[in-house]
Amino acid sequence: MAEKGLRRAIARHWAPLAGSAAALLALSGCLGTSDGSDRESGLWVNPDNPAARQAREQRRAGRYAEAELMRRIADEPIAEWLGPHPRERVRFLTESAAREHRTPVLVAYHIPYRDCGRYSRGGAESDAEYLDWIREIVSGIGERKAIVVLEPDAIAQVVDGCVPKPLRAPRLALLRDAVAMLSAMPATRIYLDAGNPGWIKDTERLVEPLMKSGIDQADGFALNVSNFQPTSVTRAYGRRLSLQLGRVHFIIDTSRNGNGPLTSVRGEGDDGKSGDMGAVRSATDGQESWCNPPGRALGDPPSTRTGDPAIDAYLWIKRPGESDGTCNGGPPAGRWWTEYALDLARNANLRER
Repeated sequence: MAEKGLRRAIARHWAPLAGSAAALLALSGCLGTSDGSDRESGLWVNPDNPAARQAREQRRAGRYAEAELMRRIADEPIAEWLGPHPRERVRFLTESAAREHRTPVLVAYHIPYRDCGRYSRGGAESDAEYLDWIREIVSGIGERKAIVVLEPDAIAQVVDGCVPKPLRAPRLALLRDAVAMLSAMPATRIYLDAGNPGWIKDTERLVEPLMKSGIDQADGFALNVSNFQPTSVTRAYGRRLSLQLGRVHFIIDTSRNGNGPLTSVRGEGDDGKSGDMGAVRSATDGQESWCNPPGRALGDPPSTRTGDPAIDAYLWIKRPGESDGTCNGGPPAGRWWTEYALDLARNANLRER
């Protein structure tokens, strides 16, 4: 499985992504060294992303300090989460990226019984509807380059028991079918989501579900999507899982992990030195600690220069500034939240001083 993945990565993906120099690095099993933002990574920046629109609006209003903070998000390549009827949207995104000889990051998030009916509930009504949705993505990509992160939470929620038992095997089979369709595209790389180190502690529990979901046909797995686990912790976790799967590669979401996860409740009125959002309280028990926690910060910028042969990229998969759900004062999941975006950027500034 590992040899198949390596051949596939060399033949189809890394060489055309970042030019001949990156191709040589890929052939040696390494994409480069970690040196901050990688402007030559080949990842596409959408000039009309929500943060960019907000920055332009703030500048027009004379709020220049806020506009500068927002540019910290707007100027980076950020994943595009796909909604219903994605064909034309995907075509527009991949064509726009192709004109700049770059690669967009897309997130497929439409699995039936999505998020176990919680904050991000929704998804397809049936397996057949879901596969039709995947076909639309395939049609929209065509032969253009794309990175697809497949179904955040879907596998981990099978492992933790959130998904009812009768739906577990069908879900994994559905993911395998999706991987098969996407992997048939000549310039598409696919990463199956595998949760984060704070969720499924024992990586061994993820091995069989990932195998049943088609990891052998994918380019690897994704970790820390929409979460806050430190990169160092996630890297070590990913290496363990990678070895258990036969040295499969992986990617890490670093969009909001600059200050790590929330570990304590801050009292009302405590604005803190880390830039916590005033009177906002956050539960630290159970699942609520991941939902719009205050005091978080932007993490390392997106880059394919990771310095680790097992890690293909650090990406901003969760769009910084979009809500996790109606918790801690946030709007519904996926909605833009200016105050939270500014807090992430402001806290990153403080962390770097």
